[in-house]
Amino acid sequence: MADQQSDDTGALLNESATRLFGSFDEKDIRAVEQGEWPDAAWAKVQDAGFALALVSEAAGGFGIASAEAISLLRISGYHAAPVPLAETMLANRLLSETGFDIADGPATVVVAESGAFTLAKHGSDWRIKGRAAGVPWARHVGTIVLLAAHENKSFVVRLTRAVASVAPAMSFANLPADDVAVDAEISDHDVRPAPANWTSQSLKAAFAALRVSEMAGALARVMEITVGYANERVQFGKPIGKQQAIQQQLAVLAGQAAAAGGAAEVASAAFDGVDVLAIAAAKVRAGEAASIAAPIAHQVHGAIGFTEEHRLHFFTRRLWGWRDECGSDRYWSKVVGQQAIAAGADGLWPFVVAVGAGQGA
Repeated sequence: MADQQSDDTGALLNESATRLFGSFDEKDIRAVEQGEWPDAAWAKVQDAGFALALVSEAAGGFGIASAEAISLLRISGYHAAPVPLAETMLANRLLSETGFDIADGPATVVVAESGAFTLAKHGSDWRIKGRAAGVPWARHVGTIVLLAAHENKSFVVRLTRAVASVAPAMSFANLPADDVAVDAEISDHDVRPAPANWTSQSLKAAFAALRVSEMAGALARVMEITVGYANERVQFGKPIGKQQAIQQQLAVLAGQAAAAGGAAEVASAAFDGVDVLAIAAAKVRAGEAASIAAPIAHQVHGAIGFTEEHRLHFFTRRLWGWRDECGSDRYWSKVVGQQAIAAGADGLWPFVVAVGAGQGA
């Protein structure tokens, strides 16, 4: 009965998300890309409770399975929703698991190498120092969550935006990806020991799992837009989609979109246990899909697809940007490769079939 209630709640959330994100238009997206904070759009997301989707019911969330919660991000990616939903969902998950109150408003998570931020005791409080580049939406959020080291132990730190020095920057997707530096005294109430499963790499993997879902949504939209254009654009008296060469390209595009969807399912199922290897493989596959599919979409569209006025670039730029965030293809391929080498010749095949097996791959 509990599983049925969870499934019903997840279905209702997806329906609600489709309506909400579908209400955002190009004006909202362009405003964010020009540096504005989407106050009205975020208010709708907050009111819907989507920022709490990965939080347990006891901590104020919906109490649904993580995979169902993460499916919201596939919908947001499909609509290029100009809000920090993935960032806030993950921040609230980390805060709630550590015993903090959930963030009151938008939040973000710093993904940095181990030791990038350090803590030192300062009386009854703490001194935190460190810096990181490319922190999504940092200039706009009220809460920044990160991992910091002290005496070879890891701690979860909750910072207010005012404590950090933020230098605005933009990602390849033309979304806020700011440089953050911290050198400040903070209260002991804002520092707690990190659960054993949260390390710099597992945090990066958890964030990557969310990005894979967004990429799958964006790729589905790219395919839809491209197929629609191919069926509408007439050349030599017939739609270009009737040409065999274009049909072959669309078939490849569809295959890559499907592969990204499969990768999203694996990554989402691996989120709770933070199965780094499964998420790594999923992120690499989604990145490969983006690298193959986005150029095809632009080729089919011809010159019009490269214009600022056409909506295609909202999705392809996000695909290229997300491909490199939370660990690039090279980074995660190296993780998979190192474990494959460690498995040895006799263990290689069992290693290959085991990757993602626990997630239904």
